[in-house]
Amino acid sequence: MAEAFRVGFAGTPPFAATALAAILAAGFEVGLVLTRPDARQGRGLKLAPSAVKSLARARRISVLQPSTLKDEAACAEVMAHPLDVLVVAAYGLLLPPPVLEWPRYGCLNIHASLLPRWRGAAPIERALLEGDAQTGISIMQMDAGLDTGPVAASEVVPIGPRETAGTLGDKLAAVGATAMVDVLRTLRSDGRLAVAPQRDEGASYAAKIGRSEAAIDWRQNAAAIDRRIRAFDPVPGAQTTLAGESLKIWDAEPAAGRFGAPGTIARADAGGIVVACGDGALTVRELQRAGGKRLTASAFLAGRSLAPNARLGD
Repeated sequence: MAEAFRVGFAGTPPFAATALAAILAAGFEVGLVLTRPDARQGRGLKLAPSAVKSLARARRISVLQPSTLKDEAACAEVMAHPLDVLVVAAYGLLLPPPVLEWPRYGCLNIHASLLPRWRGAAPIERALLEGDAQTGISIMQMDAGLDTGPVAASEVVPIGPRETAGTLGDKLAAVGATAMVDVLRTLRSDGRLAVAPQRDEGASYAAKIGRSEAAIDWRQNAAAIDRRIRAFDPVPGAQTTLAGESLKIWDAEPAAGRFGAPGTIARADAGGIVVACGDGALTVRELQRAGGKRLTASAFLAGRSLAPNARLGD
């Protein structure tokens, strides 16, 4: 009887849960799941499990939730479980060298970019902010560097003209899950992987998104602001202000032409709220007051009149 191929999984958000579901559906034995501690969510700030934990519990898989892996005791608890390979997808904790070396074949990461472009925490958002025409998935053998390990497989994914971080993340999650299953099958059958070292040429860093980056600067051109809105949908949401009130902009479309000083509302009707930018304008079609629901421009205007020449961002 063939020896079982023991897979562990480390991940936290829905992106990672997509991969775990595919690995289980492909028939791999997943004996251990690592995920971040439960976090407070929603208006009630109640503790809620991660998407990965919810799936693992439903499948009766052992779950560990260390708050850090820098602690020797936490590492010892994790590494008490023998594994052939650890699959990592958007886990959220750095793996120290002992953990990287713990599984028989090391750790394989699903990274949401075509490495070496966009190494780091926010590859999806950075690709959208930069206006990249394509991105993809890399299955990487993890090392001690930041997404610098050799690549076992990669898949190109085009970026649509109206793509958001949410829609692009869903596409990449599905592609990454399929690619990882293929890599695991090869590793299980061959006992090795053909990997290619990353080039230094073309490397770029995808820094974690800071909340200050969500503020819209209406002096930018309309295309750049549009990319920011789409890159920060669903989290953290592109923000501006109107008469001191915080607003999030969720859906807008650039328009060419001259519309006045940046931030000035040039027109507001059922078709949208047209806001002047440094170059061109944005027709805002969906927005949200602080603490409120997402509203179409028409619904927003039904509950609030806008003064002539009102400005956003003041």
